[in-house]
Amino acid sequence: MTETERWTTIIKPKIGLFDIDFKEIIQYRDLWRMFVKRDIATQYKQTILGPLWFFVNPALTTVIYMIVFSRIAGISTDGLPQPLFYLSGICLWNYFQACLLKTASTFRDNEDIFGKVYFPRLIIPMSAITSCLYVLGIQLILFLIVYIYYLFNGTCVAPNIYLLLVPVLVIALAGISLGFGIIISSMTTKYRDLSILFTFVVQLWMYATPVIYPLSMMSPEKQLIASLNPITSIVETFRYATLGTGTFNWAQLAYTFVFMIAVLGIGIVVFNKVQRSFMDTV
Repeated sequence: MTETERWTTIIKPKIGLFDIDFKEIIQYRDLWRMFVKRDIATQYKQTILGPLWFFVNPALTTVIYMIVFSRIAGISTDGLPQPLFYLSGICLWNYFQACLLKTASTFRDNEDIFGKVYFPRLIIPMSAITSCLYVLGIQLILFLIVYIYYLFNGTCVAPNIYLLLVPVLVIALAGISLGFGIIISSMTTKYRDLSILFTFVVQLWMYATPVIYPLSMMSPEKQLIASLNPITSIVETFRYATLGTGTFNWAQLAYTFVFMIAVLGIGIVVFNKVQRSFMDTV
């Protein structure tokens, strides 16, 4: 082949299951950005309130929790104002749940695109994580507004230096949801009914996480069991950092990150294996 006949693009198979071509993903960053815009624009398309649903959703959920779990069930909020307590958990859980459900349907929802053109498949679940991050930012603004209101009204809330850990907590949530999501997405290419089962599992997962109740209301034995849930330390650390109330433990936070790395590693292996024969399965 002469100098003027060299190929500009070479497509070759991956060598191993752990291979991730980060350089290629960066080259497709415009596509990544396009998928993020698509997810945000279509979420509340043709609705009256539009993006206002990003505020209305957590606000209504908070009101329902205040009525059901606080007034009727009498569950403690650890001495914190109910709106602040519930919003602190709802914002993080909504982000985690949205990331899980979106990444868990990666292959099923995008099979037409995958069958027509080549691009790094991981861009789809990664764009879902990014678009959900945009929604999280909006909902945290709502939390901040309520937070400032109670702060100026003399409520005893004590933000501290651990606020610097908030970006780290969000990264942990994104990593765990991405890992679990691509595992479920890979499995549901062949067994579609798993996606229905997974929806119920996510709902039950919320009740195993201290979103509607404080960890301090449990006995030490039950706290130890609850700490096996990697999301528990994230929610509790966020409350401790922003409100000064909660349970903070470096060991539990380290466990969460080790868990995240393990799930991401398994997810990437399964995802890379399934994407090779995905179109043959569907």
